[in-house]
Amino acid sequence: MKSRTKVTIVAGGLAIALFAGSIISRRQVERQRGNEATLEDVLFLPSGKTVKRLSLGYSGLLADIYWTRAVQYFGSKHLNHSQQYSLLYPLLDITTDLDPKLIVAYEYGSVFLSQKPPDGAGQPDKAVALVEKGIRANPEYWRLYFTLGFVHYIDRHDLEKAQAAFEKGSRVPGALPWMKVMAARMAEHRKDINTSIMLWQAVYETTPDKDVKATAQLHLDSLQAERDISELERRVESYRQRTGNSPSSWGDLIRGGVIPGVPLAPKGEPYVLKPGGKVDVADSSKYRYLGEWRGNQELPF
Repeated sequence: MKSRTKVTIVAGGLAIALFAGSIISRRQVERQRGNEATLEDVLFLPSGKTVKRLSLGYSGLLADIYWTRAVQYFGSKHLNHSQQYSLLYPLLDITTDLDPKLIVAYEYGSVFLSQKPPDGAGQPDKAVALVEKGIRANPEYWRLYFTLGFVHYIDRHDLEKAQAAFEKGSRVPGALPWMKVMAARMAEHRKDINTSIMLWQAVYETTPDKDVKATAQLHLDSLQAERDISELERRVESYRQRTGNSPSSWGDLIRGGVIPGVPLAPKGEPYVLKPGGKVDVADSSKYRYLGEWRGNQELPF
Protein backbone atom coordinates (compact mmCIF):
# COMPACT_ATOMS: atom_id res chain seq x y z
CA MET A 1 0.00 0.00 0.00
CA LYS A 2 2.85 2.34 0.89
CA SER A 3 4.52 1.57 -2.43
CA ARG A 4 1.36 2.41 -4.37
CA THR A 5 0.97 5.65 -2.42
CA LYS A 6 4.56 6.60 -3.16
CA VAL A 7 4.10 6.01 -6.89
CA THR A 8 0.89 8.07 -6.85
CA ILE A 9 2.65 10.97 -5.14
CA VAL A 10 5.58 10.85 -7.55
CA ALA A 11 3.29 10.69 -10.60
CA GLY A 12 1.15 13.52 -9.26
CA GLY A 13 4.16 15.70 -8.62
CA LEU A 14 5.49 15.02 -12.10
CA ALA A 15 2.14 15.85 -13.70
CA ILE A 16 1.91 19.16 -11.79
CA ALA A 17 5.46 20.10 -12.77
CA LEU A 18 4.89 19.30 -16.41
CA PHE A 19 1.56 21.12 -16.49
CA ALA A 20 3.20 24.22 -15.04
CA GLY A 21 6.00 23.85 -17.54
CA SER A 22 3.55 23.61 -20.42
CA ILE A 23 2.11 27.02 -19.49
CA ILE A 24 5.59 28.56 -19.34
CA SER A 25 6.48 26.91 -22.63
CA ARG A 26 3.40 28.19 -24.38
CA ARG A 27 4.01 31.73 -23.21
CA GLN A 28 7.59 31.59 -24.44
CA VAL A 29 6.58 30.26 -27.83
CA GLU A 30 3.82 32.88 -28.15
CA ARG A 31 6.29 35.66 -27.43
CA GLN A 32 8.55 34.34 -30.20
CA ARG A 33 5.89 33.54 -32.78
CA GLY A 34 2.93 35.80 -31.96
CA ASN A 35 -0.54 34.28 -31.76
CA GLU A 36 0.32 31.53 -34.24
CA ALA A 37 1.61 29.13 -31.55
CA THR A 38 -0.68 26.71 -29.79
CA LEU A 39 -0.09 24.19 -27.05
CA GLU A 40 -0.04 21.48 -29.73
CA ASP A 41 3.04 23.11 -31.32
CA VAL A 42 5.29 22.19 -28.43
CA LEU A 43 5.28 19.51 -25.76
CA PHE A 44 5.71 20.71 -22.18
CA LEU A 45 9.05 22.41 -21.47
CA PRO A 46 11.41 23.83 -24.10
CA SER A 47 14.55 22.50 -22.32
CA GLY A 48 15.53 18.86 -22.09
CA LYS A 49 17.72 19.51 -19.06
CA THR A 50 14.81 21.15 -17.25
CA VAL A 51 12.50 18.27 -18.09
CA LYS A 52 15.11 15.76 -16.96
CA ARG A 53 15.43 17.46 -13.58
CA LEU A 54 11.65 17.33 -13.18
CA SER A 55 11.25 13.78 -14.51
CA LEU A 56 11.92 12.13 -11.13
CA GLY A 57 13.61 9.20 -12.81
CA TYR A 58 11.17 8.89 -15.72
CA SER A 59 13.42 10.55 -18.33
CA GLY A 60 13.37 7.47 -20.58
CA LEU A 61 9.59 7.52 -20.71
CA LEU A 62 9.53 11.25 -21.42
CA ALA A 63 12.14 10.79 -24.16
CA ASP A 64 9.80 8.34 -25.89
CA ILE A 65 6.96 10.86 -25.56
CA TYR A 66 9.06 13.67 -27.03
CA TRP A 67 10.27 11.44 -29.87
CA THR A 68 6.68 10.51 -30.69
CA ARG A 69 5.76 14.20 -30.64
CA ALA A 70 8.69 15.03 -32.95
CA VAL A 71 7.56 12.38 -35.44
CA GLN A 72 3.96 13.63 -35.27
CA TYR A 73 5.12 17.22 -35.73
CA PHE A 74 7.24 16.31 -38.74
CA GLY A 75 4.47 14.15 -40.23
CA SER A 76 1.83 16.85 -39.97
CA LYS A 77 4.12 19.48 -41.50
CA HIS A 78 5.16 17.08 -44.26
CA LEU A 79 1.56 16.23 -45.16
CA ASN A 80 0.72 19.94 -45.37
CA HIS A 81 3.77 20.63 -47.59
CA SER A 82 5.03 23.11 -45.03
CA GLN A 83 8.09 25.26 -45.66
CA GLN A 84 8.68 25.85 -41.93
CA TYR A 85 9.71 23.23 -39.35
CA SER A 86 10.84 25.62 -36.63
CA LEU A 87 10.14 23.31 -33.69
CA LEU A 88 11.61 20.12 -35.17
CA TYR A 89 15.17 20.58 -33.93
CA PRO A 90 14.12 21.74 -30.42
CA LEU A 91 11.93 18.64 -30.06
CA LEU A 92 14.76 16.38 -31.21
CA ASP A 93 17.25 18.15 -28.96
CA ILE A 94 15.00 17.68 -25.93
CA THR A 95 14.42 14.03 -26.84
CA THR A 96 18.13 13.28 -26.95
CA ASP A 97 18.82 15.30 -23.78
CA LEU A 98 16.34 13.03 -22.02
CA ASP A 99 17.73 9.83 -23.53
CA PRO A 100 21.17 10.20 -25.16
CA LYS A 101 21.04 6.52 -26.17
CA LEU A 102 17.89 6.82 -28.29
CA ILE A 103 19.63 6.07 -31.60
CA VAL A 104 16.49 6.32 -33.73
CA ALA A 105 16.12 10.00 -32.86
CA TYR A 106 19.58 10.79 -34.23
CA GLU A 107 19.33 8.64 -37.35
CA TYR A 108 15.87 9.52 -38.58
CA GLY A 109 15.68 12.93 -36.93
CA SER A 110 18.72 14.01 -38.95
CA VAL A 111 17.04 12.91 -42.19
CA PHE A 112 13.93 14.90 -41.25
CA LEU A 113 16.11 17.95 -40.57
CA SER A 114 18.41 17.78 -43.58
CA GLN A 115 15.92 17.30 -46.43
CA LYS A 116 14.81 20.39 -48.35
CA PRO A 117 11.24 21.63 -47.71
CA PRO A 118 8.60 20.32 -48.04
CA ASP A 119 10.27 16.92 -47.50
CA GLY A 120 12.14 18.20 -44.48
CA ALA A 121 13.26 21.22 -42.53
CA GLY A 122 16.09 22.19 -44.87
CA GLN A 123 18.46 22.50 -41.90
CA PRO A 124 21.49 20.28 -42.68
CA ASP A 125 23.71 22.15 -40.24
CA LYS A 126 21.32 21.30 -37.41
CA ALA A 127 21.20 17.72 -38.67
CA VAL A 128 24.99 17.62 -38.33
CA ALA A 129 24.77 19.05 -34.80
CA LEU A 130 22.22 16.39 -33.84
CA VAL A 131 24.28 13.49 -35.23
CA GLU A 132 27.51 14.78 -33.68
CA LYS A 133 25.66 14.91 -30.37
CA GLY A 134 24.66 11.30 -30.92
CA ILE A 135 28.24 10.27 -31.69
CA ARG A 136 29.49 11.88 -28.48
CA ALA A 137 26.92 9.88 -26.51
CA ASN A 138 27.32 6.68 -28.55
CA PRO A 139 30.87 6.56 -29.95
CA GLU A 140 30.66 2.79 -30.44
CA TYR A 141 27.71 2.99 -32.88
CA TRP A 142 29.38 3.22 -36.31
CA ARG A 143 26.15 3.84 -38.24
CA LEU A 144 25.96 7.35 -36.83
CA TYR A 145 29.21 8.10 -38.66
CA PHE A 146 27.55 6.89 -41.84
CA THR A 147 24.61 9.22 -41.17
CA LEU A 148 27.01 12.12 -40.56
CA GLY A 149 28.93 11.44 -43.76
CA PHE A 150 25.65 11.14 -45.65
CA VAL A 151 24.44 14.58 -44.52
CA HIS A 152 27.80 16.19 -45.27
CA TYR A 153 27.92 14.73 -48.77
CA ILE A 154 24.28 14.82 -49.91
CA ASP A 155 22.98 17.97 -48.24
CA ARG A 156 26.01 20.10 -47.35
CA HIS A 157 28.21 19.12 -50.33
CA ASP A 158 31.23 19.07 -48.03
CA LEU A 159 33.40 16.24 -49.37
CA GLU A 160 36.21 16.78 -46.88
CA LYS A 161 33.97 16.42 -43.82
CA ALA A 162 32.11 13.53 -45.43
CA GLN A 163 35.40 11.74 -45.95
CA ALA A 164 36.42 12.34 -42.32
CA ALA A 165 33.10 10.97 -41.05
CA PHE A 166 33.26 7.80 -43.15
CA GLU A 167 36.91 7.28 -42.27
CA LYS A 168 36.33 7.64 -38.50
CA GLY A 169 33.32 5.36 -38.72
CA SER A 170 35.31 2.71 -40.59
CA ARG A 171 37.62 2.42 -37.56
CA VAL A 172 34.80 1.65 -35.13
CA PRO A 173 34.70 -2.08 -34.26
CA GLY A 174 32.01 -3.85 -36.26
CA ALA A 175 31.79 -1.24 -39.03
CA LEU A 176 31.04 -2.70 -42.46
CA PRO A 177 33.89 -2.65 -45.03
CA TRP A 178 32.07 -0.30 -47.40
CA MET A 179 32.64 2.54 -44.96
CA LYS A 180 36.29 2.50 -46.10
CA VAL A 181 35.11 2.47 -49.72
CA MET A 182 32.97 5.54 -49.09
CA ALA A 183 35.90 7.33 -47.46
CA ALA A 184 38.03 6.57 -50.51
CA ARG A 185 35.35 7.90 -52.87
CA MET A 186 35.10 11.12 -50.89
CA ALA A 187 38.87 11.47 -51.07
CA GLU A 188 38.66 11.81 -54.85
CA HIS A 189 36.93 15.16 -54.25
CA ARG A 190 34.31 14.97 -56.96
CA LYS A 191 30.54 14.90 -56.97
CA ASP A 192 29.57 11.60 -58.57
CA ILE A 193 26.02 10.45 -59.26
CA ASN A 194 26.87 6.80 -58.64
CA THR A 195 28.09 7.65 -55.14
CA SER A 196 24.79 9.34 -54.37
CA ILE A 197 22.91 6.29 -55.61
CA MET A 198 25.01 4.07 -53.32
CA LEU A 199 24.28 6.28 -50.31
CA TRP A 200 20.54 6.50 -50.92
CA GLN A 201 20.41 2.74 -51.60
CA ALA A 202 22.07 2.13 -48.23
CA VAL A 203 19.47 4.35 -46.54
CA TYR A 204 16.61 2.59 -48.36
CA GLU A 205 17.85 -0.88 -47.42
CA THR A 206 18.59 -0.17 -43.76
CA THR A 207 15.71 2.03 -42.60
CA PRO A 208 12.49 0.52 -41.20
CA ASP A 209 10.82 3.96 -41.30
CA LYS A 210 8.35 4.07 -44.19
CA ASP A 211 8.60 7.85 -44.67
CA VAL A 212 12.41 7.77 -44.86
CA LYS A 213 12.22 4.78 -47.20
CA ALA A 214 9.77 6.63 -49.46
CA THR A 215 12.06 9.68 -49.57
CA ALA A 216 15.04 7.47 -50.40
CA GLN A 217 13.07 5.86 -53.24
CA LEU A 218 12.21 9.30 -54.65
CA HIS A 219 15.87 10.19 -54.72
CA LEU A 220 16.87 6.85 -56.22
CA ASP A 221 14.31 7.15 -59.02
CA SER A 222 15.39 10.72 -59.78
CA LEU A 223 19.09 9.85 -59.75
CA GLN A 224 18.55 6.82 -62.00
CA ALA A 225 16.55 8.95 -64.44
CA GLU A 226 19.26 11.60 -64.36
CA ARG A 227 21.90 9.02 -65.21
CA ASP A 228 19.76 7.49 -67.96
CA ILE A 229 19.03 10.87 -69.54
CA SER A 230 22.71 11.78 -69.59
CA GLU A 231 23.59 8.54 -71.33
CA LEU A 232 20.70 8.76 -73.80
CA GLU A 233 21.61 12.33 -74.76
CA ARG A 234 25.18 11.19 -75.30
CA ARG A 235 23.92 8.50 -77.69
CA VAL A 236 21.68 10.98 -79.49
CA GLU A 237 24.71 13.20 -80.07
CA SER A 238 26.68 10.21 -81.35
CA TYR A 239 23.88 9.45 -83.83
CA ARG A 240 23.79 13.09 -84.97
CA GLN A 241 27.55 13.19 -85.58
CA ARG A 242 27.43 9.91 -87.50
CA THR A 243 24.41 10.68 -89.71
CA GLY A 244 24.35 14.45 -89.83
CA ASN A 245 20.72 14.44 -88.69
CA SER A 246 18.91 14.63 -85.36
CA PRO A 247 16.71 11.59 -84.61
CA SER A 248 12.98 12.31 -84.80
CA SER A 249 12.00 9.29 -82.71
CA TRP A 250 13.42 6.42 -80.70
CA GLY A 251 12.84 4.32 -83.82
CA ASP A 252 15.62 6.18 -85.64
CA LEU A 253 18.07 5.27 -82.88
CA ILE A 254 16.85 1.67 -82.75
CA ARG A 255 17.23 1.21 -86.51
CA GLY A 256 20.63 2.84 -86.34
CA GLY A 257 21.77 0.34 -83.73
CA VAL A 258 22.35 3.05 -81.15
CA ILE A 259 19.88 1.64 -78.58
CA PRO A 260 18.28 -1.83 -78.36
CA GLY A 261 14.72 -0.60 -77.77
CA VAL A 262 12.52 2.18 -76.46
CA PRO A 263 14.20 3.30 -73.19
CA LEU A 264 12.08 3.16 -70.06
CA ALA A 265 12.27 5.41 -67.01
CA PRO A 266 12.54 3.88 -63.49
CA LYS A 267 8.74 4.00 -63.05
CA GLY A 268 8.28 1.98 -66.25
CA GLU A 269 7.10 4.65 -68.70
CA PRO A 270 9.08 5.53 -71.89
CA TYR A 271 11.44 8.48 -71.86
CA VAL A 272 10.46 11.38 -74.11
CA LEU A 273 12.72 12.34 -77.02
CA LYS A 274 12.24 16.05 -77.66
CA PRO A 275 13.10 18.10 -80.76
CA GLY A 276 16.78 18.91 -80.81
CA GLY A 277 17.73 15.64 -79.16
CA LYS A 278 16.90 16.52 -75.56
CA VAL A 279 15.57 13.68 -73.39
CA ASP A 280 13.11 14.04 -70.52
CA VAL A 281 10.64 12.09 -68.41
CA ALA A 282 6.95 12.03 -69.30
CA ASP A 283 5.80 13.08 -65.82
CA SER A 284 8.25 15.19 -63.81
CA SER A 285 6.11 14.90 -60.66
CA LYS A 286 7.30 11.30 -60.33
CA TYR A 287 10.94 12.46 -60.29
CA ARG A 288 10.93 15.33 -57.83
CA TYR A 289 14.71 15.64 -57.60
CA LEU A 290 15.45 15.33 -61.31
CA GLY A 291 17.75 18.10 -62.49
CA GLU A 292 19.76 18.55 -59.30
CA TRP A 293 22.71 16.87 -60.99
CA ARG A 294 22.21 18.39 -64.46
CA GLY A 295 25.45 20.02 -65.48
CA ASN A 296 27.35 18.62 -62.47
CA GLN A 297 27.55 14.95 -63.32
CA GLU A 298 30.98 13.43 -63.76
CA LEU A 299 31.83 10.24 -65.52
CA PRO A 300 31.07 7.19 -63.31
CA PHE A 301 33.94 5.21 -61.91
